[in-house]
Amino acid sequence: MAEKTISNVDFSKYFQPPSLKDARRRRRDAVQIINDFSIPEDMETIGHGKNYLIETYGCQMNEHDTEVMAGILEKMGYQETEEPKNADVILINTCAIRENAENKVFGHIGTLKTLKLENPGLILGVCGCMAQEEVVVNKILAKHPQVDLIFGTHNIHRLPQLLKEALFSKEMVVEVWSKEGDIVENLPQSRRGHFQAWVNIMYGCDKFCTYCIVPYTRGKERSRHPQEIIDEVRELARKGYKEITLLGQNVNAYGKDLPNMENYGLGNLMDEMRKIGIPRVRFTTSHPKDFDDHLIEVLGKGGNLCEHIHLPVQSGSSEILKIMGRGYTRERYLDLFHKIKNTVPNASFTTDIIVGFPNETEEQFEETMSLVRECQFDGGFTFIYSPRAGTPAARMKDNVPMEAKKERLQRLNKLMDELSAKSNAKYQDKMVEVLVEGESRKNPDVLSGHTRTNKVVNFRGPKSLIGQLVTVKITDAKKWSLDGEWQKEAEVLNR
Repeated sequence: MAEKTISNVDFSKYFQPPSLKDARRRRRDAVQIINDFSIPEDMETIGHGKNYLIETYGCQMNEHDTEVMAGILEKMGYQETEEPKNADVILINTCAIRENAENKVFGHIGTLKTLKLENPGLILGVCGCMAQEEVVVNKILAKHPQVDLIFGTHNIHRLPQLLKEALFSKEMVVEVWSKEGDIVENLPQSRRGHFQAWVNIMYGCDKFCTYCIVPYTRGKERSRHPQEIIDEVRELARKGYKEITLLGQNVNAYGKDLPNMENYGLGNLMDEMRKIGIPRVRFTTSHPKDFDDHLIEVLGKGGNLCEHIHLPVQSGSSEILKIMGRGYTRERYLDLFHKIKNTVPNASFTTDIIVGFPNETEEQFEETMSLVRECQFDGGFTFIYSPRAGTPAARMKDNVPMEAKKERLQRLNKLMDELSAKSNAKYQDKMVEVLVEGESRKNPDVLSGHTRTNKVVNFRGPKSLIGQLVTVKITDAKKWSLDGEWQKEAEVLNR
């Protein structure tokens, strides 16, 4: 690229570090809907002949953000590469939910220093949830001068402008908006799958659980208009997609902020999804406090609504739940669980659990164990408590010894393993519908996919089945997956 200069540009405006204090504010101002995204004329072809690489950490929301950033870069002429040494732009899309994830990111940024020395023209950017944290940005500024660009979760649509400044500025470009958030529609997307898709229905979270940084990094709860979502899903159906997952940090809060649409919630939207020709519809992640009776009623209608509920409990102790700021008790959670189970008898349930939260006693941990036994979860994500700087829990005295935390996690995981094996055993010799997603990670000669209840199924069959709904007979029910035989005589379910 020929040397370019930009005159009369005040690069100081591109140094906007985050503020957790500002990020906490929740005003009643109307959410701004932005529909006028476009690539600036002088950036439309800047990526021609160049490559980009986006490395993604964290949740489905981060994966979908990566699809948007990839779409923007491709509109600018960049092509994707999987080799860092071939990249002209590397973006690290980060997760802030646990300390371990942050450590991995900082370790990786360090390894890219050599690559930057070898290729000074490389643009190295850090974005996502970590970029919304003051402590993270300060650490990058102090220790990682190889980083050219830092931006957060609210201004992804400004990637062309930010990349322009990073290309031509001699200083690190930092633009992180510590605001409640807007909604930007019509952003380009480079979807990673051709038969499964993420669909954002809302952004942000207002729950402020004492341990969680997400309300600070993702802004206030704000819902997309139902028609925008319905149109997007219909377009995916026209393109032949087999499965969509509706996304939100607190997906059950959908609709509460929609103007002039009183009482329109996730249940209403899911009812609309039932009318669209997509074989499978999922949603994540739920908060028990906002899981209402109407949604349960709609899920009971079945159809294309998958029988899998991810319902994070975090703890089985009402005392710990109160300290966590979860907004429900053990009893309320169990009432909700059984209500869903009675309405959708074939549903599988997964959950999230934190062990070793400050002040957690052995008796309180045993309450978690007893709740897990009562619910008979099909699986779960279990973690040792990880303090996040700036959250109320991080200021609490962490008075649970690490040895106790590890021992509790080990006991919990052993129970989860037993329950998963017990759940999978019910599928022995049964016929199941599987969406074939690709080759097994362990054996390229084996195909892998998921049931409607989100069980992993591995079986042998032709690669032409990838992306199709097929019938598989389960021949071996394992602890965390199912092996089976493709029923060739059964018609491929191209619904």
